[in-house]
Amino acid sequence: MRSRPSHQPNSRRQGIALIAVLWLIAILSIAAITTLRVISFDTEITTAKVHGSRALQLAEMGIAIGANPVVKRNDPILHRVDEENNEEIHVTLTSESARYNINTLVLAEDKTLIRSIFIQWGMELDNAQALTDALTDWVDGDEEVALNGAEVEEYTKMGRINQPFNRPFYDIEEMRLVRGMNEMERLRPDWRNWFTVWSSGTLDLNEADAELISVAAEVTPEQAYIIPETVRGTDGIRNTEDDVPFQDVASALSLLGIDANTRQDIAQRFTMNDTTTRINSTARSGDSKRRIITIVKNRTGKPILLSRTIEIIP
Repeated sequence: MRSRPSHQPNSRRQGIALIAVLWLIAILSIAAITTLRVISFDTEITTAKVHGSRALQLAEMGIAIGANPVVKRNDPILHRVDEENNEEIHVTLTSESARYNINTLVLAEDKTLIRSIFIQWGMELDNAQALTDALTDWVDGDEEVALNGAEVEEYTKMGRINQPFNRPFYDIEEMRLVRGMNEMERLRPDWRNWFTVWSSGTLDLNEADAELISVAAEVTPEQAYIIPETVRGTDGIRNTEDDVPFQDVASALSLLGIDANTRQDIAQRFTMNDTTTRINSTARSGDSKRRIITIVKNRTGKPILLSRTIEIIP
């Protein structure tokens, strides 16, 4: 009696073929998804580059506008929003002397003021004194160590050669190299907003915030607030027509109960109408933002470019 032929081998082969087809479909699907993701990623990169380039171009336009000597600080042209193209530009003009010039303070050996700044930020007296002396040793041209300072030997122990530079700071970022600055940065992460190397020297009473004025004038921030409040005028807004800027240091200090003649040590820390201007141009195109900061001397006369930086804003 004949036995029927078995169909099991054919069924097995068909099953294997089906599995192979399913695997092939899965692989092709993964490849297709990967390709789409790569294309999408490339598109996003291209779009970001386009918007980034456009944002930088807009920021450059803002600098050109801000550098124009006829443009005033409250001029509407400094701010433009283009909703149709999803773009905007914002330009601010501020006096660089609204910050302390660290080189002026150190070279004038005004250790009392430098130390007071650090103490106001919460630094212990001993540490504030040590950092003040270290800043002095960094800038002076000799190898003599101040009482709590740091010269070559100290930095060599820290594994750092050819330090200190023994010259004025070329940029405030160099201050971070000075021994003890790590603690100051921890206490006051925004310390860069307090210092500059570009102003003519002293603090402009018409431009500085009350907190900075208070330390230099040796009064409380609450007392110092009367200075910017007076400058802003009746509307309380800076750079408007009713502003009442002071014409001399003595009249401003008199509001704080300080006689400029008897307190020359305080009066010499201030100035009026410094001609160094910080132009901050921030622009956005789509989701890309760029900022250009230029510092110009004599913007309304014969301008001199002192510094220029470009930032990518997250």
